[in-house]
Amino acid sequence: MPPIRTLPDAVVFDFDGTLAELVLDFTAMKARVADAARPYLAEVPPPNGLPALEYAATLAARIRPAAPEAAGRFLAQVAQAIKDQEIEAAARAALFPHTREALARLAGKGVKIGIITRNCRAAINRIFPDARDFVGVILARDDARHVKPDPRHLLDALAALCATPARSLMVGDHPMDLDTGKAAGTLTAGVASGRVPRAELAAHKPDYLADNVGELVGMLES
Repeated sequence: MPPIRTLPDAVVFDFDGTLAELVLDFTAMKARVADAARPYLAEVPPPNGLPALEYAATLAARIRPAAPEAAGRFLAQVAQAIKDQEIEAAARAALFPHTREALARLAGKGVKIGIITRNCRAAINRIFPDARDFVGVILARDDARHVKPDPRHLLDALAALCATPARSLMVGDHPMDLDTGKAAGTLTAGVASGRVPRAELAAHKPDYLADNVGELVGMLES
């Protein structure tokens, strides 16, 4: 999809690694998921590249045939363990220095702004307590009916902003964000402010590529 020649009507951002420092230890998170499964499974397979939520769902599917109630208990334990880790990490995280200014510049030009994240709402509130001064909609994991890479996470945010995908931009620091935007029919922008190298983001062919959100907003304004 060719870049929009004027500012998009809406920009939806990922959070961790995009607007805020990424301090979550996803390896440790998946280890917690595996630990929670051990009382229910004789052998717990490794995640093999799956994110924590998808890894938990895979393990629950193994538990469920023999013990449906145990699968439910496992998922509840995992949900609490993940949330605890997210809130602990949020206490050590902060917004990037350019985040508020970049969002204010977009909002000042009439661009609608949203955030979608697989993180929990409590962590977002701790890191960005004044988010509602800048953002029209926030769909954290516990707000969303579906979470990215399911495009409905993004589409629900755009619906709340009264924006169409074709006139909107999805911004993130991970290929998952770019895949979500493409599946939803938006433009995409990769920012190399998380843990994914710029070259890896470029390989996913985003419409825009920048070192960070501040630089991206400058590109959109030019």
